[in-house]
Amino acid sequence: MTLEVGVLGYRFMGKAHANALARLPMFFPDAPDVERKVLVGRDEEALSEAADQLGFAETATDWRDVVDDVDVFYNLGPNHVHAEPSIAALEAGTPVFCEKPLAPTLEEAEKMADAARDAGVPNGCAFNYRFVPAIRYAKRLIDDGEIGEIRHVRGRYLQDWLVDPEAPWAWRLDEEMAGSGVLGDLGAHTVDLVRFLVGDDQHAGDIERLSGHLRTFVDERPVGETPEESRGDGEAVETRPVTVDDAYSAQLEFANGAMGTLEATRYATGHKNDHTIEIQGSEGSLRFSLERLNELEVLRRGENRGYETILVTDADDPYVDHWWPPGHVIGWEHTFVHENYELLSAVESGEEFEPSFEDGLAAQRVLAAIEDSDERGEWVELE
Repeated sequence: MTLEVGVLGYRFMGKAHANALARLPMFFPDAPDVERKVLVGRDEEALSEAADQLGFAETATDWRDVVDDVDVFYNLGPNHVHAEPSIAALEAGTPVFCEKPLAPTLEEAEKMADAARDAGVPNGCAFNYRFVPAIRYAKRLIDDGEIGEIRHVRGRYLQDWLVDPEAPWAWRLDEEMAGSGVLGDLGAHTVDLVRFLVGDDQHAGDIERLSGHLRTFVDERPVGETPEESRGDGEAVETRPVTVDDAYSAQLEFANGAMGTLEATRYATGHKNDHTIEIQGSEGSLRFSLERLNELEVLRRGENRGYETILVTDADDPYVDHWWPPGHVIGWEHTFVHENYELLSAVESGEEFEPSFEDGLAAQRVLAAIEDSDERGEWVELE
């Protein structure tokens, strides 16, 4: 059986997933056969060029013509187009994979999760960092009790692409299109990883209450493709307002009594894509950074040598047997290969995929609570 895939979106995430689909037959021979059938977008000329580059057989300018005509539908468009196409595909009985955050608002995310429950077909939310081998290794250590009872959870996601106040406006800076700023774009990843790592059958990863703070540093930005273009040549520069947060922080209280702190910003000078997770327990600690994604730092109580840096590249480490000889590292793009392998295997078998729309909704509830806490200026309870 060959799974025919339709993809909405052909830029950043479209390229990442098209690359993953192309790699699957070479490195995961037990993966389902896949045809990159149709690529969906609005600009016919750009769409045609992208289809040729990314290996899609057909193009379409209306997702309505696609969602009930493929075996799985990837919604990789901007946040404001997540809900309607995804719900339509699910109502047609088509498995759906949607970018994160699941939706711009909690209300839309709830509608998407409801549609997924009613459809009863595999569905997934794009939290690709669950598929980093070092993260899977960390999850195994936590579940095996290697670090004991969890006391502290810290997550931060630092970037610096908006440090320059003249950096151009983008759709991610508009509330109507994005829903939120760094909170949804980066914070969603951190919230999901925290839930994934700390969670168990007893819901220890559930966040019971939190306090959140949001901040916007630059209220408007020039329009242009690059900082140089946006500065103009002496003429008046067109600008657009920034209507989302540039940074957030949050304090968390978990169901198991652990304390948590989260933060993200696009103003962390010198940090390109630094997603760091730290977990301290009664018997040890773990530390991971996406900028060193092949490594996991582990400390076990009673060993006075400090943290041990483990290179997670051995053949018996998660997913690594599909790639290179031991010690040969993999990169960011490989997380999408692992993610697509698991997703498409679930679609082929009809089994559930994780992270699902339910996981996307759970993360969205935390994001909404952080916004609510910031507006109210007080701790809020999560239902």
